[in-house]
Amino acid sequence: MQKLIWTCAVASSLTMLSAHAQMAPPAATVDPAVAELKAGRDKIAADYKADRAACDAMKDNAKDVCVEEAKGKEKIAKAELDQKLKPSDGNARKVAEAKVDVAYSIAKEKCDDQKGDAKSACMKQAKADEEKGKAEVKAMKK
Repeated sequence: MQKLIWTCAVASSLTMLSAHAQMAPPAATVDPAVAELKAGRDKIAADYKADRAACDAMKDNAKDVCVEEAKGKEKIAKAELDQKLKPSDGNARKVAEAKVDVAYSIAKEKCDDQKGDAKSACMKQAKADEEKGKAEVKAMKK
């Protein structure tokens, strides 16, 4: 009798194991867009880190300009990645806005090297270029 119970228990266990093996979880599938986004962001982060490290050897305003350029390159790359993966008029404007903002912040930083009237003229030119760029971005909305 015990042998019969044991045999039934073993058979039941084997049936359950067989059923469990057939219900193995599906292989993890990764959405290609998500994978591309992650790879793009990882590359942008690595590029920023390398660009930023190159600035460490510099001094004074040259270092400040270098840091602004590295940050700007990162900002533009992120906007371009979004546009590449999800093309839209809105994302295209974001790329254009990023380029205008970055150009202005770099120009301001470069103006810091100058003094007096030259610095004032440099800042006015940077602001004028920014306003022109913003007007072009605004015209994209129409």
